[in-house]
Amino acid sequence: MQRRTLLRGAGLIGAAAGMNALLPAWARSGSPGLAAKGSATLGGNDIRLIVDRTMLGVDGRAGHAVAINGTVPAPLLRLREGERVRLTVDNRLDEPTSIHWHGLLVPFEMDGVPGVSFPGIAPRSSFSYEFVLKQAGTYWYHSHSGLQEQIGHYGPLIIDPAGADPIAYDREHVLVLSDWTFLHPHTLFTRLKQEAGFWNRQKTTLAGRDGTDRMSDEDRRMFARMRMDPTDIADVTAAAYTYLLNGHSPGENWTGLFRPGERVRLRIVNAAAQTIFNLRVPGLRLTVVATDGIPVRPVEVDELQIGNAETYDLIVAPDDRAYSIVAETIDRSGMAVATLAPRLGLRAAVPPLRPRPTLGMKDMGMGGMDHAARGHGAMDMRDEARVQFPVGPGVDMIAPMPADRTGDPGIGLDQVGHRVLTYRDLVALEPRQDRRAPTRRIDIHLTGNMERFMWSMDGAQLSESPEPYRFARNERVRLRLINDTMMTHPMHLHGHFFEIVNGQGDLQPLKHTIRVLPGGYVDLDLTADAPGDWAFHCHLLYHMHAGMMRVVTVRPLDGDAA
Repeated sequence: MQRRTLLRGAGLIGAAAGMNALLPAWARSGSPGLAAKGSATLGGNDIRLIVDRTMLGVDGRAGHAVAINGTVPAPLLRLREGERVRLTVDNRLDEPTSIHWHGLLVPFEMDGVPGVSFPGIAPRSSFSYEFVLKQAGTYWYHSHSGLQEQIGHYGPLIIDPAGADPIAYDREHVLVLSDWTFLHPHTLFTRLKQEAGFWNRQKTTLAGRDGTDRMSDEDRRMFARMRMDPTDIADVTAAAYTYLLNGHSPGENWTGLFRPGERVRLRIVNAAAQTIFNLRVPGLRLTVVATDGIPVRPVEVDELQIGNAETYDLIVAPDDRAYSIVAETIDRSGMAVATLAPRLGLRAAVPPLRPRPTLGMKDMGMGGMDHAARGHGAMDMRDEARVQFPVGPGVDMIAPMPADRTGDPGIGLDQVGHRVLTYRDLVALEPRQDRRAPTRRIDIHLTGNMERFMWSMDGAQLSESPEPYRFARNERVRLRLINDTMMTHPMHLHGHFFEIVNGQGDLQPLKHTIRVLPGGYVDLDLTADAPGDWAFHCHLLYHMHAGMMRVVTVRPLDGDAA
């Protein structure tokens, strides 16, 4: 071994050993949580964030990362509703960067999407974001430049309410889920383009017919005829990823502390680039009290699926013992694991990975559709259903009978033997502010060619400069997102919240990101009240990078004040 190679290796080992120095205080193992609000956080009205390269240690190895203020995850920002904040970002990278304030209602120039709302932050330059905080709750922030989000450019953000918090709790922990790879993200993307199933090590086999594989012979023949893979559930799996919770691998065992008898608030953020998680804490009931920052009527469940960029606030009441926090990947190839305990040194048993799920008829859009049975009455609106778009090599299928799947818990969770959250369980605390009926419906198809790893909306990629989806300011519109693919897509609309049409009437819940299940559709009622150009995209990073992103343009009506 050459001396230079030996020294480089020693440096990497040293960097890995010092990993905890790259973690903010709130994310270090043994954290007491945020029992004193504002502790171990970055706050105030004038904040400076420095984006730079660093090394991140995971399981004794070190890899190249992008850090904010020297930490991965980034600092926890804690702000207050109603205040004006100035966040100055210094870019010390040799490439452009950006920060998108995910879920925050800000002027479009402050939204942080290069090429849509601003030019980006050039290398060795600074940019100041300034806006008034119009909401409270659990949010997060991340890069919208290239693939930087994959390698550490993300962090949590809490906005405390101006008045009393509607959610009662004694202690809180922020839990940031992510997926880490030692591969360069562009290398990972190239391999997906070369072979979409490159990372899938759980394909069906003839041996699987012994009963370990739940697929019927009929389903096997159907998928074979269509040359589709029933195990193609996650593009990138544990073959390439280590799953982290607050920057810690399962072996590093992040531990959050509590006192028995406390109501502990868990603020869950899925900051993963490409991974949807199924979250549970064996032995504890989870009371869902908020999603995407907005409080909801409390609902008790045992498990929930959290898509990329979604946030959930949970209340748990642990006894005097340790519990494992288990975030199993949607394809069940791996998991992020941590511990909730009354004292350091305790650790609960970690359940094994459950059998991997397979896709079926309804995931191919053959589940049937009955509007009346699903609570969709007649609406006084112009029906723009079945938007016509060219079907070329980038679209390999159209769901023939997409169904409303808001009552489904997610792939593989319909027979787990306990209660799993669905979108129909979510009920707003307050009646919706805009009770107007939508005046029109727009169908937006989520399209792709899974074999070629081509992703689009209505058959068009952003790079093809398609026409924006246009809305008049304050227009009330229903969006129907139809998933014509066999993958779950977490869809995020910038600058707005939408209401999920889930049968709850005036108490339809608000969200900014929603999972659209394979072969299904979801109806969303939107008040387009934020003028400007906004990104609308799948939050699976490599899907967005491959083209599954469009622009929404909201323009004032003639004579309307901007």
